[in-house]
Amino acid sequence: MGVTCVCQVPVAEGKSVQQSVDIVQQKLEQLGAAKQGSFCVDCETYHATGNVSGQPTKLLYVMHNTETPLSCLALFEGGPCLVADANFDVLMVKLKSHFQNAKGHKVECRGSRYRYCDFLIKVGVVTMGSSARGISVEVEYCPCVVPGDSWNLIKEFMQSFLGPSVPELPSVFVAKPEGLFAPSDSVDTMTQYLELFNKLRKMQMPGSNQR
Repeated sequence: MGVTCVCQVPVAEGKSVQQSVDIVQQKLEQLGAAKQGSFCVDCETYHATGNVSGQPTKLLYVMHNTETPLSCLALFEGGPCLVADANFDVLMVKLKSHFQNAKGHKVECRGSRYRYCDFLIKVGVVTMGSSARGISVEVEYCPCVVPGDSWNLIKEFMQSFLGPSVPELPSVFVAKPEGLFAPSDSVDTMTQYLELFNKLRKMQMPGSNQR
């Protein structure tokens, strides 16, 4: 896995979420990007039970990505994180006396994968329940694993089809030591998805009821 940036793309004025996704995909195809199947990233939220009285409930996020079908990621709010076997969900059911599933809080991002030269691009619709909350774009520069060596190239490529909607350097990479070999990995990617999901949970997107 190379260096990956995940960002939110605003819904185009006067358009629905799906229409805005179609616009982004059309721009990619005009660049010459080839469609290569679909993808899905999902996140289930659990509340830790049995906390000491007066302390806030800690959240546990269990995430899946079709790019890594044999594993999932469990992230505690504020850290740490755990890469686990895909059947970790079965364990969570057995731990229901310690972790309660937050019903109605499941978030999914589904969409299409594209390949353009050394870039892998995923454009998806983020949904919560039956409501479309927003649009995500993931761009991976496959040949490199060091964010500092590839960010300018990723940013320039994203500008070619997103225009002014290109994000700043993801916060997950800011903490990496400058000048040192600090490779990105799937945890970095999923952390960015989690930040996006939590942001979209708290806001209502224009045209969110139009699929």
